[in-house]
Amino acid sequence: MESPEKARLHDYFRRITEQFPTDGEISSIIITHLLPERPAFLATMARISTVAAVLPKPRSIRESALAEVRHAYPVHDLSRELFSDATSALDYLETTVPGRDVVLLDIGGYFAPSLDILVDKFSGRIRGVVEDTENGHQRYAALDQLRCPVISVARSPLKDCEDHLVGRSIVFSTDALVRSRGDILTSRGAVVIGFGKVGRAIAQTLRAHDLRVTVYDRDPVKRVQALSQGFRATASCAEAIRDAELVLCATGNMALRQRDFEALRNGAYVASVTSSEDELDLGSLYGLYRRTAIEQQVTRYETTGHYFYMLADGGAVNFVHGAAVGSYIHLVQAEILAAAAALSGNRYDSGLHELPATDRDAIATVWLDHFAR
Repeated sequence: MESPEKARLHDYFRRITEQFPTDGEISSIIITHLLPERPAFLATMARISTVAAVLPKPRSIRESALAEVRHAYPVHDLSRELFSDATSALDYLETTVPGRDVVLLDIGGYFAPSLDILVDKFSGRIRGVVEDTENGHQRYAALDQLRCPVISVARSPLKDCEDHLVGRSIVFSTDALVRSRGDILTSRGAVVIGFGKVGRAIAQTLRAHDLRVTVYDRDPVKRVQALSQGFRATASCAEAIRDAELVLCATGNMALRQRDFEALRNGAYVASVTSSEDELDLGSLYGLYRRTAIEQQVTRYETTGHYFYMLADGGAVNFVHGAAVGSYIHLVQAEILAAAAALSGNRYDSGLHELPATDRDAIATVWLDHFAR
């Protein structure tokens, strides 16, 4: 980012934190993408909390942003295993933030498997979690009981703008990688697995690019919605992918397993909207398929009589080109800041929550004044 853009962004976040002040001292552990605009958000988190650790999502790291963040905060490696085991998760917190009041910022439900133990056993206090994604929202919602507040921004109206643009960026990056092989997407049969907000945007963008689009979602209501918008919808994933030349996975919840990969037509392209560990069971293919990098970010999977192409190693394909959605990302970041401030003041009981409409209205008003004038 250029210096004037940085200054403008810092001023916007200053206005947000003035609107939503924290109540008392807190520390934060932050799981995040490290894209060019992210240091400004982290600097704001550092004004309202002690940033105890930044854990970058492994496939969405820009080296320039990483270098800047390393200079300012502790940066630790992130993996599902770190927090899936309650003992290792508790050891991590006791080493990183012993005895402190902590807010956890999450992207993808990483803290969900160990949250109960962290709330019960941690020497400090878990004030709560702020979750950014639909995938993570579902992980927290699936827990039998939440022992602390979890504020989700995944279904916020303020995130609709970002989700729409993410869908478009997914198609842009997919098209660019296919073109790197001298191929094109136009007129192909495509399948979108998952018809949430991002999946819907992908399907609409693919149709605008003259692809024949089929949708599969486990939720029958989503399949009805797809039909009402003019898409073909199937009753099973197997039926959807059988003849597809392009498969885009947007569930956040293991869209393709071994049997699904084996059912792909020869030469099909596969891409994901989120982390491969959440969306694709690629581990089941090791020893069965040979992997050959044929272009940068394009890998051929081949076994006797069958082959397909995986884009971006199964990671979020839009991060190949920066996943830019413009200033709309700052609407969601502002909501995350407001949620962290709310947790600092113990304003929420245990359970899954969203911010009230009045808070979102206030954020939108500041954003419009700052970015849309």
